[in-house]
Amino acid sequence: MSGDQSRSLGKGSAAPGPVPAGLIRLYSMRFCPYAQRTRLVLRAKGISHEVININLKNKPDWYFEKNPSGLVPVLETSKGQLIWESPITCEYLDEAFPGKKLTPSDPYERACQKMLLEDFSKITPLLFKHVLAVKDGQDTTALKAEIAEKFGKLEEVLSKRNTLFYGGDSISMVDYMIWPWFERLEPFQLKDSLNHTPKLQRWMEAMKEDPAIKATITDPQTYKNYLQLYLKNSPEACDYGL
Repeated sequence: MSGDQSRSLGKGSAAPGPVPAGLIRLYSMRFCPYAQRTRLVLRAKGISHEVININLKNKPDWYFEKNPSGLVPVLETSKGQLIWESPITCEYLDEAFPGKKLTPSDPYERACQKMLLEDFSKITPLLFKHVLAVKDGQDTTALKAEIAEKFGKLEEVLSKRNTLFYGGDSISMVDYMIWPWFERLEPFQLKDSLNHTPKLQRWMEAMKEDPAIKATITDPQTYKNYLQLYLKNSPEACDYGL
């Protein structure tokens, strides 16, 4: 069985067969923000695809032949070609498939999006650090202040551009690349970090109206329950709610 909400394959499972012609396969995990990036681009571009979910707490041996690191996302083509690392999978999909281009054609705008994504990559470890600190009962006041400061920088970008989205007046690649972590702010107990960023809040509300976002979004309580299991290293975490 394949699909965004299918049960994950774990140790001892049989490897799936070749990718059917006319499809591309995504190896994913329902709650993974990195894999959600790729799912968003697949949806936004209307690419025919199938999803195989992997149990990241109990990985099948054959999966390391798809990606030696054992991480998701991984794309597999009908030719057996394998692509991993979320920004690379998304760039590949935008270049290899027709339809709306999510990456700007202008070299400078493209560079601006990559610089923003590079800056954002320094924020994501802080978000996960906060999750672990809360779990361990630590004081997170200073960490939350640091995260709020980083979000303030993202607010400044929107102010300078004077646009609704980071790519302009419509959603582009960088918006999809950073969205998964904003979707998770409530279960990460960080929603109040946006209290002083009205443009960022407006961006979030606009993003929630996008069909690709609607198709991949996870209810905050569901994600919170998954997270509790994941932090306990439970092999049941990846299939929570199924």
